[in-house]
Amino acid sequence: MYNASESFSEFNQANVANAIKLASFSIENAEKLVNLNINAAKLAIAQAIEGAQAAASAKDVQELLDLRAKLAEVGVQSATGYSRTLYELSSEAQAGFSALAEETWKAYTKGVASWVEKASQTAPAGSDMAVNAFKSTFAASTAAFDQFQKATRQVVDLADASVRAATDSATKAAVTATAKAKRAS
Repeated sequence: MYNASESFSEFNQANVANAIKLASFSIENAEKLVNLNINAAKLAIAQAIEGAQAAASAKDVQELLDLRAKLAEVGVQSATGYSRTLYELSSEAQAGFSALAEETWKAYTKGVASWVEKASQTAPAGSDMAVNAFKSTFAASTAAFDQFQKATRQVVDLADASVRAATDSATKAAVTATAKAKRAS
């Protein structure tokens, strides 16, 4: 005999487990972001101290101009490195959240399909049409969600490729501009 209470209990336990996974994953990613920002702040302070010391020890104007170009290049490299790492952390977190959502959705659809199957076996006579309509609707919504998920994945992949290309172009442009500035001075 089908016991609805057990099904609801299993469903609730799965929800709690998913909530724990989500919370743990969120904290883990927040920790990575905090560490990135702390390291970036330390690097910025170290670069500022190094720049100030180098400027204080400059012997002439040409040395200061050369130092300015060098510090600009270091600053652009640091900013680009920070942006790249931040983007990688964001992409990694997005992929993890997507995987968790997909895992949760698969478990949910499997659970609902199992519940519908068990419920249909114990359904009163004459309810076949309603059960089949529910199964059909559920199958259609699952298929629609799967198509939506595939389309979303394609958009994310395209955006990822675009951001990586833009970052590489910006890095190359900054290096070229710094090289031109060095030659001009």
